[in-house]
Amino acid sequence: MTPDRPKAARDLLDFYMEAGADALLGEAPVDRFADQEPARSPAPPASGAPARRPPLSYTSQKTRGSGERPTPPVPTPAAPPSPDVAATDARQQARQAASLDELRRILEGFEGCELKRHAKQLVFADGNPEARVMFVGEAPGREEDLEGLPFVGRSGKLLDLMIKAIGLDRTTSYIANIIPWRPPGNRTPTPQESQICLPFILRQIELVDPDILVCLGGPSSQTLLGFTEGIMKTRGRWLTFNTGTRDIRAIATLHPAYLLRQPLHKRLAWRDFLAIRKALSS
Repeated sequence: MTPDRPKAARDLLDFYMEAGADALLGEAPVDRFADQEPARSPAPPASGAPARRPPLSYTSQKTRGSGERPTPPVPTPAAPPSPDVAATDARQQARQAASLDELRRILEGFEGCELKRHAKQLVFADGNPEARVMFVGEAPGREEDLEGLPFVGRSGKLLDLMIKAIGLDRTTSYIANIIPWRPPGNRTPTPQESQICLPFILRQIELVDPDILVCLGGPSSQTLLGFTEGIMKTRGRWLTFNTGTRDIRAIATLHPAYLLRQPLHKRLAWRDFLAIRKALSS
């Protein structure tokens, strides 16, 4: 094996892990939902050889002479409600939350978002719920899904450095996502999934009641601030955001994951964070 092939194999395994693959079933694909191939008639025995008795099926071996009945089929899980019904239910349930703990319990029992069926656990929030600044991203990734906390992977480590540069950390800020469950393979959430989860993050912002809301990336700024243009045109602009109880200042900036791919744009994000520090000191 050449020196480059082990590295290529490791890179491929890292790609599969980032995409959500965590088990190896076999080298050849197998359709496990297909009906079993019908039993073939046994070939006639050779001349002089005793006839072979066909083996019993699994069911007949379990039930013949034992009095047991065949195991009934496992029922198919009920289909999730339609997006409109799920969004209406989300609005009703989110309004009932009187605290962040109650909102978290409601989300843990909410079945209206299909993403919950594929994620390992809920990724609710991290940081200080009494902080003056709240950061909101789009959705958790693989590391966040494993740990149950937002922004703990590579982009989370960069975010920690960015907030540290303006005198903040996770004890003096609050961090969440619009969608609290990881999309399969880290794919982009659909507009329907974002709309279903929107009432919960809006209620979360209302309960935290920060002085400043920071939207990390284009999807967050478009969902919460109503931008229709790309993040490069909307970042660094101050807007007024109504939490449900009062108006606060809001700003959009580049997502740390984007900055990992485009490190030259860190200077733009630094300008935004300097504006956030200035706003916090005023």
